[in-house]
Amino acid sequence: MSTVTVFGLHAVRALLAHHPARVRRLLLQQGRQDRRAAEVESLARAAGVPVAQRPAADLDRLSGEGAHQGAVAEVVPAEPLREDDLAGLVEAAGREAFVLVLDGVQDPHNLGACLRTAEAVGVTAVVVPRDRACGLTPVVRKVAAGAAELVPFAQVTNLVRCLEGLKGQGLWVVGTEGEATRDLYAADLAGPLALVMGAEGRGMRRLTGEACDFTVRLPMRGVTESLNVSVATGVVLYEALRQRLAAAAVAKPQ
Repeated sequence: MSTVTVFGLHAVRALLAHHPARVRRLLLQQGRQDRRAAEVESLARAAGVPVAQRPAADLDRLSGEGAHQGAVAEVVPAEPLREDDLAGLVEAAGREAFVLVLDGVQDPHNLGACLRTAEAVGVTAVVVPRDRACGLTPVVRKVAAGAAELVPFAQVTNLVRCLEGLKGQGLWVVGTEGEATRDLYAADLAGPLALVMGAEGRGMRRLTGEACDFTVRLPMRGVTESLNVSVATGVVLYEALRQRLAAAAVAKPQ
């Protein structure tokens, strides 16, 4: 069975904590003896994952000179979710459901960066169309630095039908476009939510936009007309996270 390389203490630890059966081998940097490395090694040994020590140069090569932090794992890659699996995840998340929808992103570097940010903010799943969009290629997995193995990823045959299904499960579907009349920071993003980002250059497709409950725009104060899709995705996801954390703090019993 083929494997992919996941590197970085956070990504490797998360895999060992949540998906240990998919980790085939853990490689740790020789001479590293700090608490975080010891914790990762302990998780691996508890799960029966083989552990080996390697020189830093070996880990540099395996991670493509990425920031491996002394930990590299050989992992069985995650497979994309089916649509009914996505519905189950959303149902289990309840009012915390937080889905990122990418309408036709084709650059693997952009998709990888979006997955990395999506994992950082704790999305329930990332959804992309099956056709005319990038999937989980080796470049995507490398750029995502482990997030592609941690974030549930769904490829759907009909994106509009998927959005209607998410609405049926109680999510607000919020799109992003430069022509929107509502400012991102004036929108309520604290509840069950599906955020839709358009593709490089052309943005959301017409039918996708029509399936949204409403759309928002990022305020632009300079002469730049638009942002790279992965940058814009990061801005929107973190604004949603900020609102969700604030709402949770207010709702928390004193």
